[in-house]
Amino acid sequence: MTAVKNMHDSTGGQALWNAVADFQFAAWRRVVAVLLTAVPSIALAQLPPPESGGPPSPVPPSVPVPAPGQTTGLARWLNPSTAPFIPVPEVATDPNSGTTLGVLPTWLRTDENHHIDRIIAPDILHNPYFGYGMHVRLYEYPSEDQQWSVVAQIKEHVERGFDGEYQIGRARRDRWSFTGGLIYDRDGTPRFFGTGNKTPESSQTNYTAAQQVARAQIGLNISRIWQLAYTVRARSVDVLPGTLPGIESIEQRFPHITGLGTDRELLQRLSITYDTRDDLTIPSHGTQWVAYGGLASRGGLLNDSLYSEAGVDGRGFWPLRQDTILAVHLALRYLLHTNDAPFWALSSIGGGRSDIGAEQPLRGFGAGRFTDRDSFSMTVELRHKLLSFDALSTHVDIEVTPFVDAGRVFGRSGTVPFTQLHPVGGIGFRGIARPFVVGYVDVGYGSEGSAVFTGIGYPF
Repeated sequence: MTAVKNMHDSTGGQALWNAVADFQFAAWRRVVAVLLTAVPSIALAQLPPPESGGPPSPVPPSVPVPAPGQTTGLARWLNPSTAPFIPVPEVATDPNSGTTLGVLPTWLRTDENHHIDRIIAPDILHNPYFGYGMHVRLYEYPSEDQQWSVVAQIKEHVERGFDGEYQIGRARRDRWSFTGGLIYDRDGTPRFFGTGNKTPESSQTNYTAAQQVARAQIGLNISRIWQLAYTVRARSVDVLPGTLPGIESIEQRFPHITGLGTDRELLQRLSITYDTRDDLTIPSHGTQWVAYGGLASRGGLLNDSLYSEAGVDGRGFWPLRQDTILAVHLALRYLLHTNDAPFWALSSIGGGRSDIGAEQPLRGFGAGRFTDRDSFSMTVELRHKLLSFDALSTHVDIEVTPFVDAGRVFGRSGTVPFTQLHPVGGIGFRGIARPFVVGYVDVGYGSEGSAVFTGIGYPF
């Protein structure tokens, strides 16, 4: 289980619809728009209708005849060019969650600079494991320096949650930065395969994770490049029997694993960051290095009654051409000392995103596929801008991104991290509405087959 649940929907999502247009270019633009909207939490852009080539012929007011090519009735609501909101059919797929079907109506607002500054995206869905459900999502982007979001969800069975986050001082222009968040989450999809780098797929188990998290990070901005940060996170995790049919529940195969039942964790972490990226959301050049160390306790402030940690996370971006960027990510985490740490607090790889000090991506496997004390992960992406166009008073770029992931977990600190890696290859598609919004769809293939991940923001 990830240390802090991802700020986006747990089920993921891949919305697809068949756009029908009068000519080929308009059809391609609408298909591309799906890449912007086909994410688990929000839609990103709405395409304008094709130009008519001139004003329509005058029509007497008493005879309301639609302009040539204009859709009416139900077709108007199903056409992203004319609908009052974007009615996105939702087909969500994830290695752990199965396939979710639904509809995702999305409202977008832009400011005077044609930047998206608000996204409202509820949905109604059905999942074969958890029945019917809905999400309510609100994302606000007042400025580069300030952002906040609220996501709430409920399903017929097992799953429900709330996720709120507030950030200020993101640009580090002032002396202090702050990020705070509250999470309540009940997730029925997590898997556990045992500890070790070679756990077989046949050892798969399922459990229900109910957690409450409060976290805050205060950053002292020494300069625009250097930041010293203190993070505190209070978390309560209840590991309950699994509910997925056909998958063994965790307590049946691993009855003695530490972490069953209820555990509490208070994590305190210090980190030093060196950051020369030209942009926090959509970097085109520069590097970021984060070195951190922390103590996690069951109670009290300054003790390691659960574990102590140390690690480094680095990412670099190098423009190869005007439209192509090489992006590289490395992450190494060690648990220096453990005292019956629960299995969900160990290092893990798998899934579609990087979380500094927690789970790392391996996009051919589900989240948490490999778990042990220590972990190493690396990713290389080639982010190539395929095309650009104007949509909903903003500018949209479409990227195609071949990528390679590799990683492993290990239980002894003397292990060479670069050996016995699990390789994954794949391709990603990203829709970018600068300066704040990135939606991605990544398809990876590893030794256990393929996996699809979607979300908001770059995977790293």
